[in-house]
Amino acid sequence: MASHGNSLVPKVSIKGFHSVTPMRITEPRQTRRVLSRDLVGPEMFQRCFNMVQCYMKGEDSGWVVAGWIKESLGRALLEQPMISGRLQKRDRIDGVLEIVSNDSGIRIIEATIQTTLSEFLNLKQREEAEAQLVFWNDIDEHNPQFSPLFYVLVTNFQCGGYSIGISCSILLVDLFLRTEFIKTWASIHNNIVDHNSERKLPLFYLPGVNGTTDSSPDLFSASTPNKNESKTMVFKINAESKNMEIEWCQQIALACVEDAENGLGSEMGAEFCLFVNESFEVIKVESCSKHGMLKPKRKANMEVIYANWDDLGTKISFRLGNKPVHVSHWFRSILGGVVVVIPSPEEEQGAYTVNIFVTVPNEKF
Repeated sequence: MASHGNSLVPKVSIKGFHSVTPMRITEPRQTRRVLSRDLVGPEMFQRCFNMVQCYMKGEDSGWVVAGWIKESLGRALLEQPMISGRLQKRDRIDGVLEIVSNDSGIRIIEATIQTTLSEFLNLKQREEAEAQLVFWNDIDEHNPQFSPLFYVLVTNFQCGGYSIGISCSILLVDLFLRTEFIKTWASIHNNIVDHNSERKLPLFYLPGVNGTTDSSPDLFSASTPNKNESKTMVFKINAESKNMEIEWCQQIALACVEDAENGLGSEMGAEFCLFVNESFEVIKVESCSKHGMLKPKRKANMEVIYANWDDLGTKISFRLGNKPVHVSHWFRSILGGVVVVIPSPEEEQGAYTVNIFVTVPNEKF
């Protein structure tokens, strides 16, 4: 459906699904334990991190870029094979969860939208429409081993511009951000394109054929809530050491929640979910109460910095010289507030820093 003025939101039509696995078998297998002192609830399976990058028409169309992505991602996943793994229950009796790098793969989706990129970015309802530029299916609660943890959606606009939308399970978001996976991927991608000048088209190329059958529109409506349902603030704080003790993280999260509520003008609610990325091998999930913890007394050397999404360094080009004209990040959070604690990639000037993402439900939505 095309937009007329700004009164209607254009709809995305899916043209194809593909799976990409690492180019080599991952040996030895890597595992990440998901530890929780509480009963595992739906928040473990439904939350994800989303990112959209929009590009004006360049040397390649979105169809060509998607084709090269199918080649570059297979190589990039060798650097971080956990992203192409699956969540599984280690023991059906105790319900312990772990992510295994079993090379099951990620999903790439190709789509079209009946509007130009300029018109799309000028929509009054752009925040609502933008959620269509990513794809996410909730992890199956009963059989999580069959659900991908990472999706890439390439959407082609009528003008020749395109967007690349990424959805990553909240259980792996630190591996995506902390290891700067997207920079590694983009570097591999551009290197492949530059060294394939004789082969103008990628091996896996799906041109925009009008006769291609569209997927059911219900596929998106079930998986793509409005972006405006929540708002996120990003903080950076100095840590005393590399040890991510859960009690310390709970108290720091509470302090950042208070700052986020004041800054965003919305209440978190009495309960919120805390994801602490303790290490690459362990992620802890806790249910926290605003009324069950004391607000920490900040020490003199404990400086809380209000950061922003640009500090993450995720703004990249999948074709040298064609930089994104619009970048957007958000956490999908339809079940109340969430706080994600992620250590910085490396020590900065002798201090260990921690990034804290506070997502608060939007009371005005």
